[in-house]
Amino acid sequence: MAGAETRLVWYVAYGSNMHAARLAWYIGGGCPPGGLRTYPGCRDPRPPSRSVPVSLPGGIYFAGESGAWTGGMAFYDPQLPGLAAARAYLVTVDQFTDIAAQEMYRPAGDTTDLIPATDAAIDAAVADGRATLGPGRYETLVCPGSRCGVPMLTFTAPVPASAVRCRPPAPIYLGMIARGLRESHGWPTGRIADYLACRPGVADGWSPEAVTALVVEALAAG
Repeated sequence: MAGAETRLVWYVAYGSNMHAARLAWYIGGGCPPGGLRTYPGCRDPRPPSRSVPVSLPGGIYFAGESGAWTGGMAFYDPQLPGLAAARAYLVTVDQFTDIAAQEMYRPAGDTTDLIPATDAAIDAAVADGRATLGPGRYETLVCPGSRCGVPMLTFTAPVPASAVRCRPPAPIYLGMIARGLRESHGWPTGRIADYLACRPGVADGWSPEAVTALVVEALAAG
């Protein structure tokens, strides 16, 4: 089996990282415009070799407090009804580990106790469908399947939407997700607005009309 630095996985993004320019800050490092956080980047700064639109069983919800944008953060819950729109990026295991470390507010390369740090642990997650990295946000690893024989991996909160208080996301964050949906799935404005407006957390703080207006503005600017 190839080493972690060469073995490939699909990193599945369902939030703002569906927007490739946003993911580039995790890979190359720096502070995105309008953000409150500077990212160290990946040890391997090469861009993903490919990306494809995917749909995951379940849905996304918004909760907690984003240290980068304020407002609620997007999390994936396989137990929610419907399908979650996402984008899969083909990256190395090392890159996936560094992206995960940054989501967990750890320095890139700090893989001491991260499950994605070893091939054996990733294989266990692939076999079981789920693995716990820790109690915090984005510290639960989920494998929703494989594509072209390569495992698909994402990370989310350890609890479902039903166990938390959902919270509306910041406009800049929701707009970035809208641009990611257009960029990856090619959806028209109305479909993007309808999809986002009914997500738990968005529906709690945004009217459908406000979501539509934000999506129109975000796509025009993006």
